[in-house]
Amino acid sequence: MIPDTTPQVIVSLLALGMALSFILADRHSPTSRALAWFLWSIGFSIGTGVLVSLPVHLAWGVQAWSGVFALPEMLAFVFAYQWVLRVRRTVPARNLNTRGADYGLRVAQGLAVFYGGASLAYPELRSEHFINLRLGPDEPLHPAFWLFAAPLGISLALGIAAGLFTLNRRPDRAEAVRLKAFAIAAPFMASGMILPVHIAPLTTAIGLLIFLVGAVQYHVTQGRRAQFMSRFLSPQVAELVSEKGLKSATDEKTLEISVVCCDLRGFTAFSAATSSQRVIQILREYYDAVGAAAADCGGTIKDQAGDGVLILVGAPISFADHALRALELATQIRARGMALTARWSDAEMQLGVGVGVASGFVTVGVIGAASRLEYTAVGPAVNLASRLCSEAAHGEVLVDTRTTELIDTGALRRALRLGEPLLLKGFQLPVQSYVLATA
Repeated sequence: MIPDTTPQVIVSLLALGMALSFILADRHSPTSRALAWFLWSIGFSIGTGVLVSLPVHLAWGVQAWSGVFALPEMLAFVFAYQWVLRVRRTVPARNLNTRGADYGLRVAQGLAVFYGGASLAYPELRSEHFINLRLGPDEPLHPAFWLFAAPLGISLALGIAAGLFTLNRRPDRAEAVRLKAFAIAAPFMASGMILPVHIAPLTTAIGLLIFLVGAVQYHVTQGRRAQFMSRFLSPQVAELVSEKGLKSATDEKTLEISVVCCDLRGFTAFSAATSSQRVIQILREYYDAVGAAAADCGGTIKDQAGDGVLILVGAPISFADHALRALELATQIRARGMALTARWSDAEMQLGVGVGVASGFVTVGVIGAASRLEYTAVGPAVNLASRLCSEAAHGEVLVDTRTTELIDTGALRRALRLGEPLLLKGFQLPVQSYVLATA
């Protein structure tokens, strides 16, 4: 007679449901994918144990191939440690200090694989003396118990220790919540393998619910970040933060990028003679058009002040072809801006748009007080793009020399024409400019 397995089925469905929610809510995150596989392995292990393994053993006894039912358990341990390894990759290298935890996690995975091999080799011993242990009041543990318990116990200890060590290395805050939940929940989930069948579902469910609490807090934090990032930075930043954490994504670094600056010609006089509601409407359309162009080319809007917009191409999202993307962005801004200004202008008031592009090494990172942070870029290329923009006439795109050097071939390179040397504020020597011709 097959005993009632309803509690085990419910716990299995709980683990599978959590795995599915991780994939649907955060499928682009490598850490969440590893956790989804971990939870799927738990759910599949419990489900096959009560729906397949138990009926087979009751009907025909333990078979020589019965050890295959231990493989999902083995995979649960392997994927759990793989998740911790992925979390560690989001921690800045200077905070890790040592790779010992990585080696410990690899050893933990190896011990889990050893457990899987032992289960394949000795399925009867695993079934009789390890899984859902059944001991009498005075019955001692069989030596075979330690063949399976020792590698898993050491493996679990190494995994929890590595997780706690990673917590001490200041990982991304959202992942830190899940690490804490994992360290608390792991012993409960693992104990479900050896506790009697009437207790095991309860401890496993407690472990899953503890981990679920941490997972909910993780998604709340990520949701807030995504909302913030989508309003102030490029759409690609959200994916970068999800993969590497906010700290790594916005850490201070020096790199070569391209900067695009644009503003409206005649806007001061236009706004003085136009109602404030009309000015706000025009700025909203203008910002929407520039923002859409920046998103298409992978740019990150750094500043929006009045009619001026400053866009970074190559930070915080790194692009090898940042100069080419910047010229494509400038081309789009000019085309969209000219269409908008033609619609807004009338016989008395004329609006125009000018664009400047410059490339060079800048230092980027987050600055500010605890109450307000700003992603900023500091370097000559930022100032140069702004100065070139100020010199550009309506419908004109002025480009610096470094940007032209980074564009070897292609239609945009052929569209660049030598312009005038410009005396720009903040630059001692004349700056050679190039003009990006219209299509």
